Amino acid sequence: MTYDIPLLIGGLALLVLSGEVLVRNAAGMAIKASIPPLIVGLTVVSIGTSAPEIFASIQAALAGNPGLAIGNVVGSNIANLALILGVTALIHPVKVDRSLLRTDWPVMMFGTLAFGVFAWDLVFTHFEGTLLLLGTLLLMSFLIYRSQKARKSSEPDPDYEGEFDRFAGRPYALLVLGAAVACVGLYFGSEWFISGARGIAQAAGVSDHIIGVTVVAFGTSVPELVASAAAAIKEQSDLALGNLVGSNIFNIFLALGSTSLVAEMPVDPAVIQTDFWWMGGIALLLLPMMLHKKVFHRWKGAVLLALYIAYIGLML
Repeated sequence: MTYDIPLLIGGLALLVLSGEVLVRNAAGMAIKASIPPLIVGLTVVSIGTSAPEIFASIQAALAGNPGLAIGNVVGSNIANLALILGVTALIHPVKVDRSLLRTDWPVMMFGTLAFGVFAWDLVFTHFEGTLLLLGTLLLMSFLIYRSQKARKSSEPDPDYEGEFDRFAGRPYALLVLGAAVACVGLYFGSEWFISGARGIAQAAGVSDHIIGVTVVAFGTSVPELVASAAAAIKEQSDLALGNLVGSNIFNIFLALGSTSLVAEMPVDPAVIQTDFWWMGGIALLLLPMMLHKKVFHRWKGAVLLALYIAYIGLML
């Protein structure tokens, strides 16, 4: 227990930093290859921001702690919509983009239902992991198609493009080295983070599942929390909802898919009895909230935050 908390904090810090470095360098390489920044944002950046969840889940599965891996995915999805969106809306109301209602939210709900179906027999198999990864490829293809169509009908955002153009100006060798170092950091960060979480769980006498949906899930959601809160403070929170919904989609299809492909994972019965219904219920609640005036008002943020506090209180 003496070293578990420093391992947890140090691993989390390394995960967050490495994920950011990976996004910047990968985006720079993509732009140097003449891939439009809009597509980079919807693909490379989206996957990069989910990197902590992916690496932490795979590391947990390989270490023989499937409860941490599955709990991380479920807990992160609940935290994204209840905690992070709640805090963001409290800071500044969030506008709802039309594409969220037409495509992103339905895809997220489909992924949530697929999670429930696959988890119902209390095991995630290699075959189910393969199906989820195929879903990731289809999703990426759709995002690229949609972004190309949007690019033809709208003016590019110079601030957005300039953000990644700075990295695109660096030599390929430096960008590749930066991405490689980031991947190494993600590996060791996930190993320390999971080791610390496992040690705390054992010392406290609680299950891996509980630690997964609380400590590990909150930790891997920190990048989204910081980014969304910062955007809200600058009154630029409009993209926060899309990013959070996108993160939930990639957590199920990519993080859980790749983890299930690496190792078949038994599912704690509590996932189906409790967590799945919380994850699905909060995702479903988003629809009437989005349809009501197409804005997430502060009172809606307060409702979501109260739900997250109630969920964590129930788990603990």
